[in-house]
Order: sequence, then structure tokens, then C-alpha cells
Amino acid sequence: MSQFKILFTGPVGAGKTTAINSISDVPPIKTDAAASDMTKARKPSTTVAMDYGLIHLAGGEKIHLYGTPGQERFDFMWDILVTGGIGLILLLDNTRSDPFQDMKFFLDAFGKFIGETGVAIGVTQMDISATPTIDDYHLQLKVLGISPPVFAVDARVKNDVSLLVQSLLFTLDPGLEEE
Repeated sequence: MSQFKILFTGPVGAGKTTAINSISDVPPIKTDAAASDMTKARKPSTTVAMDYGLIHLAGGEKIHLYGTPGQERFDFMWDILVTGGIGLILLLDNTRSDPFQDMKFFLDAFGKFIGETGVAIGVTQMDISATPTIDDYHLQLKVLGISPPVFAVDARVKNDVSLLVQSLLFTLDPGLEEE
């Protein structure tokens, strides 16, 4: 039985915990604590170590889902969590003041891991802020010299998160087929 590990990362409030909660086949494990810094302006609690969920695939394989803390002060967890991972899902909150800066920051922070594996990007909160557009994200990524899959996603919707996971898996192994 094969087991795989996918990481979810992104800034505070981008939907990492929510995405894992919406797609996990088991009740997720969360390490939330009351927000005590500027984070509390965005939400009352924040992930301080990781979130964990699990997807059971038809052939008995399992995909372990790990969500990183979004705050840079917990970045020591990022290095721990990437160990054994097969790819990264980067969630970006379109309502933040500079989502392109967030994107560049996380792509740089996880650059070595992404270079060895792959990345798919989900943009959340597009129903609240329609700009920048997905096309704008593609243009910014082109400037950075990469072209990962990028989708508008609602982290609360299982099908949206599933599409993001599937797109990551297809970039890792384009020969994958639906079973």
C-alpha cells in the first residue's frame, strides 16, 4: 500500500485548515491557538504547528495532508513538514493587500522543495475580491519563469480542493489516469 504526503501552505487566512477539513476522509487534527498578534485582525485563531488530514484512494493508497502554519515566525515547522512530501499546494488569499508578494514569498521559501517535487496554486476569496484575476497570476508566474496550475478555489468546497490536489498529482505524473 502506497502512502503519499502533500503539503498545504500560504499566508494566514488563505484557507489551509479549511481546505484540509473539506477534503479529509478523517476528522482533521488541528493545532490552532488563539491569535495574539496582527493575525487576530484576520481571524481569532491560527495554526501553530500543523493541520493533518487523510485521503483514502480507491487502490488502498493514502494521501496524507499537512497544513503548515501561515505565520513566518513558525517557519521552522515548514522544514520539518516538507520531509517526505511529494508536492505543495499554495493557497493565496485574493483579499490580502499584495497576494503577488505572498505568492513570491512562499514560492521562494519552498523553492528547493518545489524544485524537487511540484506545486499547484489555489486562489481563495475571489468571490470577495475579483482582482487580481487568475490571468494576472499566470502573468506573474511567467515573470518568475514557472507555470504551475492555478485555480480559483473555495477552500470550503470539497470538489474545488480535490481539483487542486488532482492538478498537483497530474503535474507530478502526467500519465496518471482516473480509476
